[in-house]
Amino acid sequence: MSDSEEHPASPALRASDAERDQVEAQLQLHYTVGRLTLPELEDRAVAAYEARTREQLQHLLADLPGETDQSAPPTRVIDSRLLIVLLCVSPPAALIYWLISQRAPHRRGSPPQAGEGAGDGTQTASK
Repeated sequence: MSDSEEHPASPALRASDAERDQVEAQLQLHYTVGRLTLPELEDRAVAAYEARTREQLQHLLADLPGETDQSAPPTRVIDSRLLIVLLCVSPPAALIYWLISQRAPHRRGSPPQAGEGAGDGTQTASK
């Protein structure tokens, strides 16, 4: 009788492809801000596309904070007006701004690579 009490009369609602895509986008956001590791993101993304019901999708986000007020990942959004002004005034500055905005999410959670001079600080020291 406990099984019937857990799921009273409403059957589980089936998830749509759009809902799966939305959950995957939310998982990407949580990865970019450092709440998920890459393996966790991959596992949850696979599970999202294999999910049949909305309940299964909600379970994938249950331990993550809600991001209802943000419709797009903030790390990917760049100020296009500033970029246009920089392109007109100083194209190199525009390029630097664009590169920094693209690289910022990758630097936060990832450890330095072996080829990036992580072990030798003398290469980056100025004379």
